[in-house]
Amino acid sequence: MIEAFDNPPMQRAFVGGLLAAVACGIIGVYTVVKKMAAISGGVSHASFGGIGIGYYFEMNPITAALLFTVASALGMGFAIRRTKLSQDVVIMAIWATGMALGVLLLFLTPGYKPDIATYLFGNVLLVSNTDLLRMAIIDVIIVFIVVLLYKEFLALSFDEEFGTVVGAPMRGLYYLLLCLVALTVVVVIKVIGVILITALLVLPVMTSKQLTHTLWKMMLLSIALGMLITTAGLWLAYELDLPPAPPIAFIGVALWLVSLAFSNMRNRRKTITASSESSTG
Repeated sequence: MIEAFDNPPMQRAFVGGLLAAVACGIIGVYTVVKKMAAISGGVSHASFGGIGIGYYFEMNPITAALLFTVASALGMGFAIRRTKLSQDVVIMAIWATGMALGVLLLFLTPGYKPDIATYLFGNVLLVSNTDLLRMAIIDVIIVFIVVLLYKEFLALSFDEEFGTVVGAPMRGLYYLLLCLVALTVVVVIKVIGVILITALLVLPVMTSKQLTHTLWKMMLLSIALGMLITTAGLWLAYELDLPPAPPIAFIGVALWLVSLAFSNMRNRRKTITASSESSTG
């Protein structure tokens, strides 16, 4: 396995996977606990509109995706909070608009666009040193904000009404969390692509949720699982000559199913023990 990471592209891919796991492990916990996983899916797909803007106006696609994704996330949050539209309707509208805008602008952009499949399906082997630096900076920003506002985000996740009563700016925190989701999406685009971003955002968290219910423990476990998933997926892709994104997603699903089975066995054992103790008593 070690020899798979001997060449520079694989080394950058390995580091990129680790950096992506940090952002996804932290923000993914909030999206799952706050029941915002669908929103994160909408934001990730809407980011394709930013990529189209980048190509059409000859900007860096990742920079354009960052700006457009943040704007889409804030617009989505505003529409959900301030209108009578259902969350599902808002998510699907922005999802479809972003994807359609991306497709249209890419069609109108003259010339061959060799990297477009990378943004759709991911190719962590094409991660550059500049991408790694950008990912590291975004990771630092996310970690700093979450550590600084941990208690406030805790209230937002579990008891927003209580947070409002004690004077915490719940509305502002909600929009800030959406911005962090957008930043995380940009971190992961080149690793696993727009289409499968939610796999790395949600699956490690769903697995860790079966093993612990403490928020910070869930974050640490999700980060560790994300690192395991990306590393194993990269190695499997190298050995089988496959694109990295599908193995990463499949391994994430497999771990989640194993955790579900383990959790069900543990709960069944507790039930049997409790019933036997009550019958004995």
